[in-house]
Amino acid sequence: MLANTNTMFSPPTTTRFLQLNSPFSSFLLPSNQRVLYHGHGGRRLGQLQKCRQSMFLNTKPVLKDGTLSIKGKEALTGVPDNVVITPLTDSSAFVGATSTGDASSRLVCKLGVIEDVRLLCIFRFKIWWMIPRVGNSGSDIPIETQMLLLEAREGPEFDAKNKATSYIIFLPVLDGEFRSSLQGNSSNELQFCVESGDPEIVTSESLKAVFVNYGNHPFDLIKESMKILEQQYGTFSLRETKQLPGMLDWFGWCTWDAFYMEVHPQGIKDGLKSLSQGGTPAKFLIIDDGWQDTINEFQKEGEPFVEGSQHGGRLLSIEENNKFRRTENEPQSEAQAPSGLKDFVTDIRRTFGLKYVYVWHALMGYWGGLQPNALGTKKYNPKLRYPVQSPGNLANMRDVSMDAMEKYGVGTIDPAKISQFYDDLHKYLVSQDVDGVKVDVQNILETISSGLGGRVSLTRRFQQALEKSIAANFQDNSIICCMGQSTDSIYHSKRSAITRASDDYYPSNPTTQTLHIAAVAFNSIFLGEVVVPDWDMFYSKHDAAEFHAVARAVGGCGVYVSDKPGQHDFKVLKRLVLPNGSVLRAKYPGRPTRDCLFDDPVMDGKSLLKIWNLNKCTGVLGVFNCQGAGSWPCSKSNAQGDLSSELSVKVSPTDIEYFEEVSGNLWTGDCAVFSSSTGSLLRLPEEEKFDVTLKVLQCDVFTVSPIKVYNKKNQFAPIGLINMYNSGGAIEAIDFFSDSSSCEIHVKGRGAGNFGAYSSTKPKSCSINSKIEEFDFRDEDNLLTLIVPDRTSSWDIAICY
Repeated sequence: MLANTNTMFSPPTTTRFLQLNSPFSSFLLPSNQRVLYHGHGGRRLGQLQKCRQSMFLNTKPVLKDGTLSIKGKEALTGVPDNVVITPLTDSSAFVGATSTGDASSRLVCKLGVIEDVRLLCIFRFKIWWMIPRVGNSGSDIPIETQMLLLEAREGPEFDAKNKATSYIIFLPVLDGEFRSSLQGNSSNELQFCVESGDPEIVTSESLKAVFVNYGNHPFDLIKESMKILEQQYGTFSLRETKQLPGMLDWFGWCTWDAFYMEVHPQGIKDGLKSLSQGGTPAKFLIIDDGWQDTINEFQKEGEPFVEGSQHGGRLLSIEENNKFRRTENEPQSEAQAPSGLKDFVTDIRRTFGLKYVYVWHALMGYWGGLQPNALGTKKYNPKLRYPVQSPGNLANMRDVSMDAMEKYGVGTIDPAKISQFYDDLHKYLVSQDVDGVKVDVQNILETISSGLGGRVSLTRRFQQALEKSIAANFQDNSIICCMGQSTDSIYHSKRSAITRASDDYYPSNPTTQTLHIAAVAFNSIFLGEVVVPDWDMFYSKHDAAEFHAVARAVGGCGVYVSDKPGQHDFKVLKRLVLPNGSVLRAKYPGRPTRDCLFDDPVMDGKSLLKIWNLNKCTGVLGVFNCQGAGSWPCSKSNAQGDLSSELSVKVSPTDIEYFEEVSGNLWTGDCAVFSSSTGSLLRLPEEEKFDVTLKVLQCDVFTVSPIKVYNKKNQFAPIGLINMYNSGGAIEAIDFFSDSSSCEIHVKGRGAGNFGAYSSTKPKSCSINSKIEEFDFRDEDNLLTLIVPDRTSSWDIAICY
């Protein structure tokens, strides 16, 4: 593990020193306002230490006798003298340090010791992707950690009357031109690492490298922390303030796992047709990799396939390839390709009722960037650059695409031309009737930033240009970001509202199915404050299909599959997708319940994963057995348990956060809890628990609806469309009318199917859109059901007592 300083590059004879010490300096200063200085000596370090001590005479957080405490709870012990704290609020501060070593483009400093405390890390195990890790000490904190959550430990000022669990969060941020990450060492010391990605941009200090905050509610804590950072820096925006693309509420199909790079027009038509004929029409399409005009000099036709060579391909022009465009020499009578991309998109939009058509492209145009000197790309002045990964990335898991790009190089667009490139590309796509884009390979910038201003500056330039082009050319903020899980990108997400939250879905790898679900849920704790996490595509006809489907149902995300044409399981799809192609999307990003935060649901052999969410009128809770099928990457131990074992977990309505948003004034304090897998209905007090037992790759989803009292005697709780995984997502509103002798409860919603509700007594009658309908009432558990007829898009169900 690294200590003190470590250089990523050998410093040149002439270096540029960045001063990052002002507690009140802006997050990213314009280039003409950067404060430069030469040298750093002991006198300055002494002045900073005096400043640090004087800061904390009457403020919190408190750094005293080598211990950083917040609200009486110890965050760090053994804090070195060179650590500097800049307070922001009563519970938050920036933490950084100075170094007496040589200035470097990569600096590692100790912050203090973490021992005997439950902790959760979200770290980059590959350059593109994050996964969680839990532990109990600093040595459990991996390199490239981008969020660290601690269960707060009692300090000397602990109030014994306050026994509630509290939390401390560490968020490494961007300090000037340097990006920060966290890591631990074998001495249980927490360290931060700052790096510029450019050997000419060096420093010997970073005083605002890490943001730390304290709170009693873990999800409030991360929300409030990101809100503070948003206000401090202004370089990114929170999810709740962004325009959400309309495709999120419609079922989609992506061509990737159906065809990979061999995608072709007829195959797309076949897939859309089979989904529509099965009753779950795709209204959103992503034409993934394989549609662009590219060249690959490293994979010769007829020669054996070379793994990774596809990532050496480069873009020749912004237009489509010959699969999607008829060539001039091809007779129209013999042509299989459409006349052009627009002709094809217009045709499938009309034939299959598509609402949104997106296409894939990489941040640099294609995996290997632009082909230098090609007729269609030379105007963007691309130059071949060979990526260099940081030691942090190299210490974790390598990636085949990154290996290829390091070997073959990337045709890097001139940063001065990037706005023109995006504008030209997106204008062309709009002219072809395309609605939006999925933009991949975003973290590549950190590896090619040497001589281009460093990774933070280069990411800022590309991200701003990309988002400006999206806003100018597409309606509806139509972009999905991908392979951009570094904080360089996250903290520059000003407009982009959707980001992939996990490594790829790998249908042929049985060991990654459980990991995928757990990774997205935990990553969403952090990512979900900035974007709607995208859970990626999946196969509906697969051993783990329902496992993935239920996760999307509680994930609050877009729902799309990548089935091969004709290869669908409509029993699964029809529990996700309404007949009109819309989906019942939950309100927030799906995240682990509070009691799961410091457990390992993949490898500890005992913990089940619970994911909570809310709808407009109900809560929803998914329970998953992710144990025994696979092991986390970069883990030194093996998974516990086996595929045949069953595990149990306690489930309670209190697992659902912010339940007060749906409970209201009429709530009795009890909840109706409906199991999607068994069809059983329980009435439970809010605090009561019940057991759920599942085998590996089994799951269940529970709708939790507050039982309310109407007209002082009728107790009622709508469940929604009980044939759907997220049944409560169908409910839009609840109202009631009553007098001394009668009560009429109205439930408004959408979608055909089987409507269910808890009712304390059997109603006199039920109607749908003013038409009296038959209903069933199950005395043993008070389940009321009635059928919403096919072709009913929206409904007002009246239950009369």
